[in-house]
Amino acid sequence: MRTEEVDGVGHDLRHHGDAEVRDDGAALVDLAVNVRTGTPPPWLREEIAGSLASLAAYPDGRAARAAVAARHGLDAERVLLTAGAAEAFVLLARALKVRRPVVVHPQFTEPEAALRDAGHTVDRVLLRAEDGFRLDPAAVPEDADLVVIGNPTNPTSVLHPAEVITGLARPGRVLVVDEAFMDAVPGEREALAGRTDVPGLVVLRSLTKTWGLAGLRIGYVLAGPETIAALERAQPLWPVSTPALAAARACVAPRALAEAMHAAHRIAGDRAHLVAGLSAFADRGVRVVEDAQGPFVLVHVAGAAAVRRRLRDLGYAVRRGDTFPGLDEEWVRIAVRDRSTVSGFLKALSAALP
Repeated sequence: MRTEEVDGVGHDLRHHGDAEVRDDGAALVDLAVNVRTGTPPPWLREEIAGSLASLAAYPDGRAARAAVAARHGLDAERVLLTAGAAEAFVLLARALKVRRPVVVHPQFTEPEAALRDAGHTVDRVLLRAEDGFRLDPAAVPEDADLVVIGNPTNPTSVLHPAEVITGLARPGRVLVVDEAFMDAVPGEREALAGRTDVPGLVVLRSLTKTWGLAGLRIGYVLAGPETIAALERAQPLWPVSTPALAAARACVAPRALAEAMHAAHRIAGDRAHLVAGLSAFADRGVRVVEDAQGPFVLVHVAGAAAVRRRLRDLGYAVRRGDTFPGLDEEWVRIAVRDRSTVSGFLKALSAALP
């Protein structure tokens, strides 16, 4: 684990999994994007469709904000609704006055991209494969006044213990924890959403992954009232549409939480099937990052760039890993899918490997 001062980016921070399945990749079986398949469910589509009669009125986010607050046991002043978690990264970069932001990598690259776009110089703490991409809080510079980490982390699928992450908290430091995939973890263990005892804590949640709402753009920020007020001042007027507000209310209702919990357990079983299948190729240069807890796995593959191309020829798209700081072209990220899809993918992988 080391800290890296970065003058030039050196990675395509704007590359995301959807690039693998656009244009000529549209017909491929998609194991590159982490949105849960079969979503949004019919009841959620009906909730969204029912909001369309109100499109002539300006969006009113109060009810959705209150619903999210209640879901986490918080006051509404600790909640900010955003156009997906990606908007939250931009707001944090623009609204907070920080001197030394640090991003823990490998992780989702938008936080660093947003900080750079806002004129910040960003330092990186690079977690190492030989350590299982586990975090040592002592590796984060003591004078860092903004620290960003994902949990479970995209793309490593590592779930860091809550007590390890809270060990990063300091007076005068903003600690940003991206929990976009936490609702895919059974029981949401290690979650920090709803905690008010950690100084400087900012938790980001996305509703786009579990519920298939990437095209609608809805997420939220949980933080202290002063931080929420600063971020809200940086938002444009009416940043979240009426259909997205309807989705937010629906996705934090008891019915939705129960469905998400059921889906998380199903994903865990499907992930075990995928990991077992990948592990069978160990003698052919395939190594899976251990103890994956998200709806995706990170895999080291000898000659990965060529293997990805062969997989595309065989009808499957996986996410390249070399755009994540701390990884190179020998890594790929593979989304968890149902067992039938995974079994078909494993047969293709067998053909694609050297």
